[in-house]
Amino acid sequence: MEYENAARFLKSYNHIENQLKILYNARPTQNFTDLVKRCTDLNITVRRYENELIDYGKLRNAIVHRADDEELFIANPCDNVVENIAFIEKQLCNPPRLIDAMKIRKIATVFADKPLLTAAEAFAETWQKTLLVYDHGKMAGVLNAYALYAEIAVRAKRGENVTEFLENTLCGEILDPEEFENYRIMSAAATVYDVFTAFEEKKGLLAVIITQNGILGEKAINMVTPADFPRINRFLEAYNVKSF
Repeated sequence: MEYENAARFLKSYNHIENQLKILYNARPTQNFTDLVKRCTDLNITVRRYENELIDYGKLRNAIVHRADDEELFIANPCDNVVENIAFIEKQLCNPPRLIDAMKIRKIATVFADKPLLTAAEAFAETWQKTLLVYDHGKMAGVLNAYALYAEIAVRAKRGENVTEFLENTLCGEILDPEEFENYRIMSAAATVYDVFTAFEEKKGLLAVIITQNGILGEKAINMVTPADFPRINRFLEAYNVKSF
């Protein structure tokens, strides 16, 4: 087929354009370049591929000629261009879910009715910075290692018995709703880019917690911290996209 690459290019281009119009709720006649620029603030994938998309918008006009309401190909893009726009289409229209990029793993937890000493032991055993706290089978919040260290330091400075504090205080009693603001809950449908966007939008975000429907109280499926970025990037490299 003489213009096979042009047909493949146009197919990917049209899918991308339609996705951008949905994203921005644009009018049917919205200019492609303008649409790309407006969507950079709305979508991390568009932001990462902005220059390529603008170039492909110009290329589309160079290879397609409209005559009598019919699109005619007048040029054929090279294989590399066709493959690259197909990769962008894949990331924008069918982005990988986080649970595809990261295998489900055991998450460090503690029960709300257990003494804080149990949490301290769990921190020491797992070397995790966050423990999920469950109360009667439902996730009630988080305990952060640094927050616990700070609490211990304050009490030690006041001359209080730290051992007594750890043994007689229940994990559920020191849950702080404000501490949970440093975390974000997302559903199992969250994409890799949703997670990266969450960390990008909120500086100081400690972790993204994945549950089935993204609701506090549900059992956590996975938890992502910045330490997981290299692993996610390796997945993306195999997925043929730019790493973060």
